[in-house]
Amino acid sequence: MSEYDSEVMLQELQEQMGEKLVIYHDRFFTFLHTKPGDLLALSRILREKYGFNHLADLTAVDYVEYHGNFEIVYHLYSIPANRKIVIKTRIPWDKPEIDSVFSVWPTADWQEREVYDLMGITFRNHPNLIRILMPDDYVGHPLRKDFKMEGR
Repeated sequence: MSEYDSEVMLQELQEQMGEKLVIYHDRFFTFLHTKPGDLLALSRILREKYGFNHLADLTAVDYVEYHGNFEIVYHLYSIPANRKIVIKTRIPWDKPEIDSVFSVWPTADWQEREVYDLMGITFRNHPNLIRILMPDDYVGHPLRKDFKMEGR
């Protein structure tokens, strides 16, 4: 995909999704900001139509102090075209759940489990959403801003 094709892709996405999609750039990435309810549709379009075949990273940021929400961040790559793009979406801090993208990118399996374990975000329709780093009986999510650091 050439630079021209990237611009065409962004224009087509904007036309297709309208106000549901906000596109912006920095020196390194193009960001697609969407609402949680539109995440799966956007993900499928990026994979099927534009060839973003690899979810390299999935993480979350706790913005409770600033916005009262979590931001979920998806770093995507089109390996054949050597292109990258980032999807961002925000979910309420008091109801931390979002649809799993496992059906689109199977590499989301462990990444969603890690975010669930450390941030307490539930990924609906994930095939095996269990703790991956902390013990099963562990109480809390250590990367949340409300996590209490306690000694022994």
